[in-house]
Amino acid sequence: MDLVPAPSGEDSLKTPVVEVEAVDMDQLAMSAEERALEDIPSTYETDSDDSEDWDTLSNADDAIQILRDDQIRDGLVPDACTLEEALGYRKRLHAIGKAAFVEETIVRETVTAKKLCTAFGIVPPAFLEGAPDEAYHSLLAIAISREFSRRPKLPQYNSIDDAVRLLRESRNIIVLTGAGISTSLGIPDFRSKDTGLYSKLEHLGLSDPQEVFDISVFREDPKIFFSIAKDILPTEKKWSPTHGFIRLLQDKGKLLTNYTQNIDNIEANAGVLPEKIVQCHGSFATATCVKCKFKVTGDEIFGEIKEGNVPECTACKKVIAEDSLKSQGLKRKRSSNGQQKDRKVSDDSSDEDDYEIPTPGVMKPDITFFGEDLPDEFGERLIHQDREKADLVIVIGTSLKVAPVAEVPGILPRNVPQIYISRTPVSHTDFDIDLLGDCDVVVSELSRRAGWDLKHHMIPDDEKVDITTVEGYESRHVFKVAGA
Repeated sequence: MDLVPAPSGEDSLKTPVVEVEAVDMDQLAMSAEERALEDIPSTYETDSDDSEDWDTLSNADDAIQILRDDQIRDGLVPDACTLEEALGYRKRLHAIGKAAFVEETIVRETVTAKKLCTAFGIVPPAFLEGAPDEAYHSLLAIAISREFSRRPKLPQYNSIDDAVRLLRESRNIIVLTGAGISTSLGIPDFRSKDTGLYSKLEHLGLSDPQEVFDISVFREDPKIFFSIAKDILPTEKKWSPTHGFIRLLQDKGKLLTNYTQNIDNIEANAGVLPEKIVQCHGSFATATCVKCKFKVTGDEIFGEIKEGNVPECTACKKVIAEDSLKSQGLKRKRSSNGQQKDRKVSDDSSDEDDYEIPTPGVMKPDITFFGEDLPDEFGERLIHQDREKADLVIVIGTSLKVAPVAEVPGILPRNVPQIYISRTPVSHTDFDIDLLGDCDVVVSELSRRAGWDLKHHMIPDDEKVDITTVEGYESRHVFKVAGA
């Protein structure tokens, strides 16, 4: 859920890849509540009965419902804060700190804990309905801690002109990209309703569609992954206008690093240099045998993947073939550590159960599955090289729901401006400027306004773009092709 607190520093980048919405709620509740309660008065501490209520809440993923700002604005939750009130409470929290904020609100009883939860984007759970206001304190503690850990928006950046000026003036831009920059090429993203990859995986019989990228599931049955791998594998050496925009930043000497969550390796097709790319989740560019660790280029197994087959290791096959030719009255037995031992053939057929027919290993594309650690280069590059150099962050085409990459905006210095480009806004991270719409349309319009020549056959020469500002958000703008 959106309640994941944003860790800071290098340690937070060493955790395995995990879906933010799948974080264990018990662990989340304890860590967030402890941090929130460190600085607030003892009158805010909950009694044992309330703690038991929270135990029930922390064990029920469905109990916590996230309240988006547009839902607050539209008044969809009874007795909730207005959007103006919510923004005011958030600003006040960051201005005076947690302890003073709780003193000013809860201790002085200027607002109820139940209502204040909504200011920080949490719908009060139904099972607490009718309970005394103190029952909401534990939930509010998490909400306050979550909000306080968020990077606050820089108020001086709001308009399209501000975004264009940042592009022109910045010299070390970090670009963080996700699946949304490849959808115009026919490669599906993961979470879009009806069209995303996860919405099309019901036929696999998984309890959760994202298990298709779970390393334990892959080890148990690699056929599940390879049955869909062909759908996310690029079939041509092409790239989108957004990939071209990243290349343009590179050509202008402005690109510090492109941190990409994509595994399609399309950035290379656009000419982004290897030294400018960090493949946060690996890519299809290479593959490694799960048994003997033999490595090949992705091109060598693409044919098998496109057929929906499980690619097998040619090195393993060669060893197996050589072993089969050694007809010396010996049979090879596999030991518990995976190595083979020679053993004389026995006439007793019952001994056949002791032997394992050798099989070649599976060639696993070098992408990072859920449960695997990210490449060392990710944390090393971000913490020790890019964090202090970056003067602008542009996040494009990702909902930032997979940790630890989702934590990058919060790890970078808070004075570095951040721009978000995607179809829909995110509620768990505060960007300085939100540019909403088709990624290709947004970057082409930004390039035009910056006076840059972004050429791509998918960008019409006469393209006109209408831009509107979202009501209630001076820094949130919607891009739409005129007449579309």
